[in-house]
Amino acid sequence: MWTTQMSEDLMDRKRGDKAFQTKDFNVAIEFYTSVTKASPAVYARRCFCYLMNNIADAALRDAMHAEVLLPQWSTALFLQAAALFSLGMENDANEMLKDGSMLENQIKEN
Repeated sequence: MWTTQMSEDLMDRKRGDKAFQTKDFNVAIEFYTSVTKASPAVYARRCFCYLMNNIADAALRDAMHAEVLLPQWSTALFLQAAALFSLGMENDANEMLKDGSMLENQIKEN
């Protein structure tokens, strides 16, 4: 059943996507944050916006949310690596890159 909230979420996501495409990352963050039922893609896009605004701790949190929602999505791991690098946690970031690469290879093999 389509509800008013679902309609509002869809409109906010579209507005966030438009802001994202025009590289207006602050506005994109606002719209993505207002989506109540965020998908892994919304978390990933907001993560990227946070990274572009040098807010690495929030970026890491969103990348982790994306992974929880879609564990077999290597993009979430690569975004976590980017956030960890931004936080100065190079060893953890390298491990995350390895995990993401292994996941990519597993997906390609299947």
